[in-house]
Amino acid sequence: MIVIGILILIIALAGTPLFVVMGLSAVINHKNAEIDLQAVIINFYQLASKPLLQALPLFAFTGYLLTYSDAPKRLLHLSRAVLGWIPGGLAIVTIISCSFLTALTGASGITIVALGGLLLPALIDENYDKNFSLGLVTSGGSLGLLFAPSLPIILYGVVSETNIDHLFRAGIVPGIMIIIILSLYGISYALRHNIPRQKFSFKEVKLVVWEAKWELPLPFIILGGIYSGKFAISEAAAIATAYVFIAEVIICRDIKFREIGKIARESMVLVGGILIILGMTMAVTNYLVDEEIPSRMLEFFSAKMTNKYTFLIALNIFLLIIGCMVDIYAAIVLIVPIICPIALEYGINPVHLGIIFLTNLGVGYITPPVGLNLFIASIRFREPVLKLYLASLPFLVCLLIALALITYFPSISTFLLPPEPELSMIESMD
Repeated sequence: MIVIGILILIIALAGTPLFVVMGLSAVINHKNAEIDLQAVIINFYQLASKPLLQALPLFAFTGYLLTYSDAPKRLLHLSRAVLGWIPGGLAIVTIISCSFLTALTGASGITIVALGGLLLPALIDENYDKNFSLGLVTSGGSLGLLFAPSLPIILYGVVSETNIDHLFRAGIVPGIMIIIILSLYGISYALRHNIPRQKFSFKEVKLVVWEAKWELPLPFIILGGIYSGKFAISEAAAIATAYVFIAEVIICRDIKFREIGKIARESMVLVGGILIILGMTMAVTNYLVDEEIPSRMLEFFSAKMTNKYTFLIALNIFLLIIGCMVDIYAAIVLIVPIICPIALEYGINPVHLGIIFLTNLGVGYITPPVGLNLFIASIRFREPVLKLYLASLPFLVCLLIALALITYFPSISTFLLPPEPELSMIESMD
């Protein structure tokens, strides 16, 4: 078994697609345990029967439609007109714009590619230092993962069997707090370097509001519908897709009908990769459960860590390492089934755990040496990756401060939960 494990590791390090590695691992482990290989196929069937996964392709398609349209430009103009008069206004605009687009697409790399070409020149033109601008745009790509309709939140809810509506609610305050912390740093930078402000003009605001009139209702439609209970997550996804299609393709005509097939293919490649990895990983996870691996890990942790705070420190370090090395979707399906039972034993609220988990993976995107966004930004802006390391460092410190607050002050995440949140497994057994 050790030899087989080493071979699988070598195959993974050689760049073999993750679903192939996980599928091979599942088949070998099931075979050695004398479990019928039909169990692997059954896992895919169980995956297809989860109704919440219907939201994934719809929200992904919605996000890609917005990315390929001129909506990011219109929203950028709007944010700039409204916030440009504040010290560091354009920095705040960058943070909010990146958060909004990442929340809709669920892919931070897309945010850097789509908005980087607009935001970086604008920041430099307004006398922001190039290193500051590079760090801001690079770190901005990891924001927005805690806001609805974030695909990672939906996937986390499906894998961990946590109420997705509660996860969406729990992400609001931490997400806003992260934006505020980074904005305060941007304001401080602007004041220290005498960055000029844009004069507020009500006439300009009126013009850009009219320009973005079709995009502005979208957050209210999605969030208002979900949080008010008017429609379910999957229904919100369908409504959002229909609305964006009508607004961007038919009314604004930013996207030609002949381009829709290409956009749909790109978005479904993302979704297809997630689903294949998820299916194969579920097979491996079920094997681990059958072999009582989580229980053994719990016994080990219980002997080494006497309280939940020690466990949370170890968890954050572990997740930061995972976040800078593994794609967020793969990390969710690989790690969540293992850590959830352990965290529950330490009395950690499953919704709070989800926010900790996703925040860590977001921070991991800009954590050296292999944070994914650092390399995407290096390619997008044609800058040495070492320069991106140094440029992103102040923003990484800000995000780590936010992570510490989210981790050790659970009320930040649970503040907006209903009065009687769902009971954890431990509480229900009691």
